[in-house]
Amino acid sequence: MIKKKPKWIKVKLPLGKNYKKIQYLTNIYGLNTVCKSASCPNIGECWGNGVATFMILGNICTRSCKFCGINKGKPGELDFEEPKKIAKSIKILKIKHVVLTSVNRDDLKDMGSYMWIKTIKEIRNLNNSITIETLIPDFKGDKNIIKKIINVEPEVISHNVETVHRLTKKVRVQAKYDRSLQVLKYIKNENNKIRTKTGIMLGLGETKNEVIEAMIDIKKSNVDILTIGQYLQPSLKHYPVHKFIKPYYFEYLKKIGLKMGFLYVESGPLVRSSYRADKHVK
Repeated sequence: MIKKKPKWIKVKLPLGKNYKKIQYLTNIYGLNTVCKSASCPNIGECWGNGVATFMILGNICTRSCKFCGINKGKPGELDFEEPKKIAKSIKILKIKHVVLTSVNRDDLKDMGSYMWIKTIKEIRNLNNSITIETLIPDFKGDKNIIKKIINVEPEVISHNVETVHRLTKKVRVQAKYDRSLQVLKYIKNENNKIRTKTGIMLGLGETKNEVIEAMIDIKKSNVDILTIGQYLQPSLKHYPVHKFIKPYYFEYLKKIGLKMGFLYVESGPLVRSSYRADKHVK
């Protein structure tokens, strides 16, 4: 049984011309957004403001993380026109900052890095002044692949730690806590002009001390931006919500994070990794 959401978990309804415009373009081009695929609670607000997170490499993930609402299984063929379609959509929407993410494609030899690079280049070819955030998988910690993303210099490179050390194996399955931290540290060491970013979820059964320890580990990995949000169970098949965290605790963690030296800390029940992402490049 899925726990009933408390009164402070409120979602804005999809409204406005921008929402309909993004919905129309993603439908006609067959594009995927993590907003829709992962059932993000902020889809109404973000799409209403003309902001979307495009998800490349299809909508089926090769990993089976227990928190994630994206479909799992054997992915289909790559759409090599996808980069151009995304670039064209961004131009039509007049987006000034875009977030790109992807499913894990462990089935591919390059884990999808070719499509990542092609998409970034196509977007910049059509949108000269745009800024880009790339929310990347861990690429199994392969530095040669990660370096390819670094070399095209998106303004922000993000990779989510998702949860505390103790719960990683239960929640993320094929991922590793330390590997995620190493990926983030490697990015910053290779190019300190790129802003690095990660996110964690609360309500999975973590303790207060474990959250603080995770924040310290993340800061030691030279991460600039931290997002903290409430985990919401996508379906009965997914990892259950242990607890709904009250808003005041998110504010408390934000203050701690800023004292630790993070440039930005987005912390709240409905915060997701790409929430207010345009502010993180300023």
